[in-house]
Amino acid sequence: MSVHQGFPRNHAALIENDAQALQVADELAAQFVRESSVRDRERRLPHAELELFSRTGLGAITVPRAYGGAGVSSVTLAQVIARIARADASLGHIPQNHFYALEVLRVNGSPEQRRRLYGEVLAGARFGNALAEIGTRTAQERSTRLRREGDGYRIHGRKFYATGALYAQRVPTLAIDDDGVQQLAFVDRRAPGLEIVDDWDGFGQRTSASGTVNFDGVPVAAEDVVPFQSAFARPTTVGPLAQLLHAAIDAGIARAAWEDTLAFVGRHARPWINAGVSRAAEDPLALQILGRLTSRLHGAEALLERAGEFVDRAQAAPDAESVAAASIAVAEARAATTEVALDAANRLLELGGSRATLAEHNLDRHWRNARTHTLHDPVRWKYHAVGNYYLNDALPPRRGTI
Repeated sequence: MSVHQGFPRNHAALIENDAQALQVADELAAQFVRESSVRDRERRLPHAELELFSRTGLGAITVPRAYGGAGVSSVTLAQVIARIARADASLGHIPQNHFYALEVLRVNGSPEQRRRLYGEVLAGARFGNALAEIGTRTAQERSTRLRREGDGYRIHGRKFYATGALYAQRVPTLAIDDDGVQQLAFVDRRAPGLEIVDDWDGFGQRTSASGTVNFDGVPVAAEDVVPFQSAFARPTTVGPLAQLLHAAIDAGIARAAWEDTLAFVGRHARPWINAGVSRAAEDPLALQILGRLTSRLHGAEALLERAGEFVDRAQAAPDAESVAAASIAVAEARAATTEVALDAANRLLELGGSRATLAEHNLDRHWRNARTHTLHDPVRWKYHAVGNYYLNDALPPRRGTI
C-alpha cells in the first residue's frame, strides 16, 4: 500500500500485518525527513504529517485482531516508532502516548469500551495524553480530580507535558476519583471546559506540543472512564510497553545523528593537522571514535529488539516474573538508547567541527531532542533496577518508569 493514496478525511486505511506496518513506516519516514529540520527551526507544527500518519493506518497497528486491527508485535511497534523518530524526533514522540492509552485499554478496558474506542482509532482517531503534572512533590503525585456527577463525571485540574493532546481527537486523562483511585478518562477533545494551551517551549522536541491542558469541570461519560491504577497493582505490560516506546524514540534520534555524522564528516569536515591525511574521513582518530559509536548504536538497536521480544512474551502470558523480566529488558534498552543518542548527537558536532554549529545546518537539533526526551526517566535508576534484579533477584517496581 502506498502512502500517496488519497484517503478521504476521517477515514483510515487498514494495515493488516507487521511487514506492511514497517513498509508504511518507511514510506512515511522518507516524506517526514524532508522538512524535519525546517519544522524544528520554525516550530512548524506537524498537523498535516500527523493526519497522514493516521490515514495510512499506522495509528491502529496495535488494535488486536479480534477487534479488526493488525495486532502487530511489540518488536514491530518499536521499529515503527524508531523509524519515524529517525526522520523527525517529535513525530516519533507524539504517537507514544496514543499507543500507551491503547495498551491501557487492552489491559483494563471492558469489551464494550474496547470495541468502541478501538473502532474510533481504526477510523483514524488519534489519542493524546494528559497524564503528568507540575508543581507536585514527585512526578508520581496527581492532583487532578474526577468527580461523580449524576450518571457521569466532571474533571477538574491542570496537566503539563501533554504530548499529542493538541493534535488529538481524544485526550486520555489521568485523574483521581472520589475514592482516591486513579482512572483514565478518554475525554472528547471538543468537551466544554477543556482547554489545550500550546505553551511548550522546551529547547528540544519543539513540535511535540507537550504543553498544558486545563480542565474546568470537563464532563466525561462513565463509559469513557477506564480503570488505570489496577494496571500497576497487578502484573501487566502497560509500564514496559511505555518505556519500550521511549527507548525506540531515542534509538531513532541516535541513528539520525549517526547518519548525519557520516554525511557531514564525509562532505564538509576537515582533518586535524596532526593526522597527516587530506580528508577527515581518513583521520585515524575520527575513525576510531566513529567505530566505537557505530558499535554502540548497533548494540542499542539489538537491545531494543530484544526488549520488544520480552514485552511480547509478557503480553502473551503476564505474571510477576514475565512482566519483571520485560521491565528489566526494557530498562537495559532504555539505558543504552539514552546514552547512545546523547553520544551520537555530541560526536556529530565534535567530528563535524566548528562548521557543524552553523545555524544553516541545524545539526544541534539532534542533541536538543535527545537531551530533552531522555530526561523523561533517569537512567541511573534503570541501572540500579537491572543490577538489583540480577544480583539480588529483586523485581522492579511496577510504576511504568523503569
